Amino acid sequence: VRFANGKLQRPDSLRFTVYRHRDTAHPRKGHRRILVSETERLCYVGHNFGSDVMKCNSLCRYFVGVLDKNSGQMDVYNAEIFNMQPLLSGGRCWESQLLGCLVLLIPALFPWHGARTVPSPLHAGRDSGRGEHKLKVSWRLWLGNEQWGLCSPGCTGCFDVCFCLVQMDLCIEAFGTSKQKRALSSRRMNAVGNDIVSTAVTKAAANVIDAKGVTALMQDMAQDDVQNISAFLPPCHEDADRPEHVYKFEDILSPAEYEALQVPAAALANITAEEMAKRAEERSHCSFVLEELKFLPTDERTRDHKARCLWFLDTLIKFSHLKVIKKKHPMGPECPHIISKKLMKNFTSLTYNDGRIQNLISASMKAKITAYVIALALHINNFQTDLTILQNDMKLSESRILDIAKALRLRVSKAKGAPGLENDQNHKLGTLSLPLPTQKAPEGQRKRKKMN
Repeated sequence: VRFANGKLQRPDSLRFTVYRHRDTAHPRKGHRRILVSETERLCYVGHNFGSDVMKCNSLCRYFVGVLDKNSGQMDVYNAEIFNMQPLLSGGRCWESQLLGCLVLLIPALFPWHGARTVPSPLHAGRDSGRGEHKLKVSWRLWLGNEQWGLCSPGCTGCFDVCFCLVQMDLCIEAFGTSKQKRALSSRRMNAVGNDIVSTAVTKAAANVIDAKGVTALMQDMAQDDVQNISAFLPPCHEDADRPEHVYKFEDILSPAEYEALQVPAAALANITAEEMAKRAEERSHCSFVLEELKFLPTDERTRDHKARCLWFLDTLIKFSHLKVIKKKHPMGPECPHIISKKLMKNFTSLTYNDGRIQNLISASMKAKITAYVIALALHINNFQTDLTILQNDMKLSESRILDIAKALRLRVSKAKGAPGLENDQNHKLGTLSLPLPTQKAPEGQRKRKKMN
C-alpha cells in the first residue's frame, strides 16, 4: 500500500482489513477488493476499481517474495498496489456507501456462524467531549438474501454525499499541495467544458440534420455499412454481362491453387457407389458434397473440375469449424501446401495469447469463409444453390447466412429440399442473376414478435 497524504512512521501499528465483492462469479466484479486500515488519528480506505483506480496495476504485474529462513527458499505471490485515501469523519458514512454489497474476506474471524449479523469495520471519530479518538462500532444485519446497513450512532452524512465532496474541495483549496490545487481547478473547468461541448455537439447535429436531411444521412450510414461488409466478400464485378463473371472463379481459386487440387480431388473424381455409401455413413464429408457426388458428370474433364471444386468447398467448411489453429497443417498432410497457406493467410486473424501469436478464426473470418463457400457453390450448381444445406454444414443461423447471401446480391426464394435432408420443407434457395439487386446493409437485430 501507499498513503496519499504522507509516509508511515510506525508501520507495525497498522491494522488492515480486506473486503471482497459478494458476487465472486461475476467476470468484472469478482476481483473487486476494498482495503481498510486504521491508525491512531485517521481511517484510510483503498480500492482496486472505479474511475480513480491506479493505472499501474493494469500496466504492470507486482509480486511479493516471502523468504523461508530455514529452507532458504522464497515463495512468490501476486500482489496489487492500493492507494490509501484518508476518510474524514462527519462527511459521509463511507462504510454504508462503499461496502453496501461487500462481505468480509475471512469470515472465519467471526465464530458465530448461526447468527446472521456480521460486524462492519470500525469507524473512527473524535469524541467532542474529551477531544480523544473514540471507536464507534456499527453493525450490518442480514435478512434472508438482503443486506441492510445500520450506520454508526450519530452519523448524519449517509444522505449527503455531495456535502462531503464540497468539504474535500475546501480542504484542498486551504491545505492542498500545488498539484492537488491544479487537479481541482482542472476538474472544475472540465465540468464546465463538458456542458459547453455537449451543447455545441447537440446544436451541430441539429444543423447537419436540418441541412442534409434524415433520409440522406441514413443512406450514408447504409453505404458505410455496405463498404465494411464488402471487405469480407469475394471481389464483385457489378458491370458483368454474365452471372459467371460477377464472382470470377479465378478470384476464388487461382490457377496455381486449382492445379494443386488435382491430386487430392482424384479420390472424389473416381469414387464408386460403395465408397460413397461408406463416406455418407461415416459423414466424412459435408451434406452438400455428399449430395453433389451423386450427380458427377460423365465427361472426364467436367468431372475432374467439379471434383476439385467439391474438395476445396469441403475443406473450407471443415476449416470454418476450427477456432484456434495450433497445428502446422490443420487440414492434414494430404492438403497441398499452397492451399494451407491460402487458408491461413486469407481466412484467419492473428491474436496474441499465452505469450505467443496464434491464428484465430473469428466471427468475421467465419463470415468471410461462408461468403466464399456460397460463391463456389454457385459456380458448382449453375449459379443457384440451396442455402439451407450450406447453413447446416456451416453450423450457422438462418438469419446469418441470409444476410451474407443478400450481401452477395443473391435473390432468395423458398424451395422444397431434396428428400431425406433436414428441414426439406423449408429450404431457402439463393440465385445469382442479372441485373443485380440493390445492395443493402444487414438489418441487424430483428424485432422480436410480441407474445399474446
